[in-house]
Order: sequence, then C-alpha cells, then structure tokens
Amino acid sequence: MRRLAAVTEIDATPTEVWSVLTDFDRYPDWNPFIPSLVGRCEVGARLRVTLAPPAGRPMTLRPVVLAAEPVHEFRWLGRLFVPRLFDGEHRFLLEPLGSDRTRLTQSETFRGLLVPFTARVLDKTGDGFGAMNRALADEVARRREVQTGGSQPASWMSSATTGSSSSSTWRNSNPARSA
Repeated sequence: MRRLAAVTEIDATPTEVWSVLTDFDRYPDWNPFIPSLVGRCEVGARLRVTLAPPAGRPMTLRPVVLAAEPVHEFRWLGRLFVPRLFDGEHRFLLEPLGSDRTRLTQSETFRGLLVPFTARVLDKTGDGFGAMNRALADEVARRREVQTGGSQPASWMSSATTGSSSSSTWRNSNPARSA
C-alpha cells in the first residue's frame, strides 16, 4: 500500500471550492493534472478521467464514484484490469476553516501487486496533486474576482510539504521508501 496526499488552504468557502472542483467541463481551462474529466458527480457513476502527471505520460482511467457528498467529499476507485493488481482510491476532501477559508486535501491510496514497482510514476502523480491544488485555488480566486469585479492575489497557501521534492505540496506515505 502507498498513500499520496497534497494539502492546500484556500481563501474561499467550501461551496466556492466545490463549485470549481465539480465543474468538470472547465477542467481543460485550468487543471494541469486532470485536463479532462467526463461523467457525473454521483455515487456509482463511471467517469472517464485523463491524468497528465508532470514529466509523465498522460493516461485515461475509467473509475467508479464511491462518494459524492456536496461541499465535503468526492472520491472514486480506479483499477488496472482486475481488482488487487493496481487499485487507486482517489479522494478530494474539503474542510471549512472559519467562515471564508477551506482546507483541500487531495489524496490517493494505492493497493495491489504492482504498487511496489511504480515508485517513479507515483512520485510524478504526487507532484501532479500539488500542481492541481494550486491551480484550483487560483481558479477559485479568478472566478471570485470575476464575480466581484475586483482584483485578488493568488489564494492558496501550501502546507504538508513533505515528499520527494521541496517544491511539492504532497505527502508520501510509503513505509518501504522511508527506510
């Protein structure tokens, strides 16, 4: 098993963050990590998700939505061919921090026989989480600016900066690699 996570605090309400996160049609406009997501944000729906990890090859997956709790959690499970070969449970969790701030945690838990052999690919995936979280925060700020007609600075602050790169905002939970 291996778990990746990126945590970003955004100067916006969970409702504003959820609105951008679930506006799949606009992903190509702002999302560097998931440039395409087609499907419905409802439990049991099958999605078509294209991932573009930094310095990696794009790949398209067909996960099934496990949770779609508005303004709180969006989670899916993707598999490579058959269960327990290479499964990834991807999660977006929104937590309110006061009246106008949200903690976004994007994480994925990988399980299966192939996981120990995918370290380089998963490192790129972790970098993609951080890039997407930052881009999502910037898109929330951009949309807020358009609505208010004002100008606001980029609205994200990274935390949980552990991983293989000091510029990333993801945590790598891999007991085998921490030795």
